[in-house]
Amino acid sequence: MEYKRILITAALPYANGPVHIGHLAGCYLPADIYTRYQRAQKRDVKFVCGSDEHGVPITIRAMKEGVTPQDVVDRYNAIIRNSFADMGISFDIYSRTSNKTHHETSQAFFKKLYDDGVFEERETEQYYDEEKNTFLADRYIVGTCPVCSNPNAYGDQCEKCGSTLSPEQLIDPRSALSSAPLVKKTTKHWYFPLDKYEGWLNEWIVEGKKDSWKSNVYGQCKSWIDSGLQARAMTRDSNWGVPVPLPGADGKVLYVWFDAPIGYISATKELTTQWADYWCSEDTKLVHFIGKDNIVFHCIIFPSMLKAHGGFVLPENVPANEFLNIEGQKVSTSRNWAVWVDEYVKDFPGQQDMLRYVLCANAPESKDNDFTWKDFQDRINNELVSVFGNFVNRAFVLMHKLCAGRVPKLHEEVIDDADRALIAEIKGSAQKVETCLEGYKFRDGLFEVIDLARKANKYMQDKQPWIVAKTLDTKPEDQKLIDNCLHLCLQLTANLAILANPFLPFTSKKMCGLMKVVDRMLEWENAGRIDLLKSGYPLPAPELLFRKIEDAEVAAQVEKLHDNLKKATMTSDNSGNNNAQQPAEAATAEAPKYLPPKPEITIDDFAKIDLRVATILSAEKVEKADKLLKLELDLGYERRTVLSGIAQHFKPEDIVGKQVTVVANLAPRKMKGIESKGMILMAQNMDGGLVFAAPVAAADNGGEVR
Repeated sequence: MEYKRILITAALPYANGPVHIGHLAGCYLPADIYTRYQRAQKRDVKFVCGSDEHGVPITIRAMKEGVTPQDVVDRYNAIIRNSFADMGISFDIYSRTSNKTHHETSQAFFKKLYDDGVFEERETEQYYDEEKNTFLADRYIVGTCPVCSNPNAYGDQCEKCGSTLSPEQLIDPRSALSSAPLVKKTTKHWYFPLDKYEGWLNEWIVEGKKDSWKSNVYGQCKSWIDSGLQARAMTRDSNWGVPVPLPGADGKVLYVWFDAPIGYISATKELTTQWADYWCSEDTKLVHFIGKDNIVFHCIIFPSMLKAHGGFVLPENVPANEFLNIEGQKVSTSRNWAVWVDEYVKDFPGQQDMLRYVLCANAPESKDNDFTWKDFQDRINNELVSVFGNFVNRAFVLMHKLCAGRVPKLHEEVIDDADRALIAEIKGSAQKVETCLEGYKFRDGLFEVIDLARKANKYMQDKQPWIVAKTLDTKPEDQKLIDNCLHLCLQLTANLAILANPFLPFTSKKMCGLMKVVDRMLEWENAGRIDLLKSGYPLPAPELLFRKIEDAEVAAQVEKLHDNLKKATMTSDNSGNNNAQQPAEAATAEAPKYLPPKPEITIDDFAKIDLRVATILSAEKVEKADKLLKLELDLGYERRTVLSGIAQHFKPEDIVGKQVTVVANLAPRKMKGIESKGMILMAQNMDGGLVFAAPVAAADNGGEVR
């Protein structure tokens, strides 16, 4: 079907904490890449999103902080909005579900279904916290898991063993808000009869989307439908949210997963008076970008709501990604095991495209993937810098050196097979990238961009214009060979800017400045052309597009992760960093005072570690490293340098002469240009302070610790 317009949505991030790179990789970056590509095609496209600002987690945060729910959502809406803007996520509108337009839109939607007799009105008994005077969602009920005996399992899931639970299954259930015993009270709610849409969903999804939706999306939907659907409550007992627009419904609000997806509609209303064209015209292509945890809501519940209401288009595709882990561990916002976008922007100013590149190149499109800072460094240094950036820089340098700083002419009479092959690669790459982007295969599309730069490097290396230039005195006609090589290299550079623009918009804009062309050149119709830069046109001196990532930067980020984890584990206030797509994790009991034990090891594992006694001979701060001290140690049989992250705990002059225990056979590692050979052992107090894990009595330097 030919579509006249495209409406793109990205999951509404929950305004209860900042966004982390898992969120970017999951839906926001793919959505932005797809949107930028469609804009480059000059299609009628709208990209909408906004903060999800209702639900129990907001009220919990407000209660714990002693502020209003509005204070909470105002704070995080600003942080999230700025993070997206900093990363170049190019929404046409970033709205919020707490505004008037959204309240009116979602209430009208609910009232239409109510008036049409869609809802089933039911009275049920629900758990109630008498101390806090509130009904409790399953997530805010805790107790002992009947499967693994975890004493702090939630009413919907045990995070220790992964079992799906209900509050009734918990042993000794209690309120997560007050730890008070639970009582049950009768309450009335309105249920959406999802079971009545099972036949339609089977036809629309199981029979109709098998070949067009991603296997992970299709498989999860089919599993849900095959298991049988049940009516779901579309209202909740709360004072924060969109009030239920019915008489006698005081203290009841719309279920957050009822009103949140309607936020896409209300945001479009804010964006344009022609909003109905994007939501109600059959020639609109609607695409939802989400993470895998939101598949059921966007593929089953929201479409059924739209079907029941009538008059709305249904999603043509829902290209959900899987999860991105960090350094081998699942992202945990309560444990602060995350790379926060706002912090990345501060730590790597002006380097947004580096993160966009790595998250796309390592995107969890079909399975969970792992982000590591070492992989980040390797991809930037070995691909962006050494392949893409290196080619562009060499092309400009050689143009200035061998062609007087001007785009050389293409001499048709001396075009050879290598030139023709490169021209074919330029045109072919444009088509390959387009095919990938149309099919939501963004990782493959980015590979094609880098692969074109890789082929360009080989072409230049094979041609060796710098070698040809050495014989120009005797063979001046060979200048044409140099001209052709660099002409094609510069035209290929222009194509790289076009093809990379959806992925690396800041870089493409910088490249346009280097080529002295307007941004209009980035329109997709120009991809594959080799006449984008005019012959004889002077170009400025080259500038590096990317910088290398140093070992010390990687070490600092890894250390930051582990420091955050320690602090989060040792404090009972974990409320500041909740997953933007999941309900906030309930406060159960006081946080443990000790880090949990690590997995068991054998005596053979321990025997591999060489622990030695050493004396600190000298200590000094490492320049531009707030946490590092450079220590010179006497191990008896040798002296060596060890870097230790203890500068915030000890003054250098206070620790000279102290004995320490050293891991003596740890592989050397460079930080801040200094090689560290070993690691000193420290013990951490409950207040976060450090003490030396040293011998109780004086011992000989080099003595083995057993």
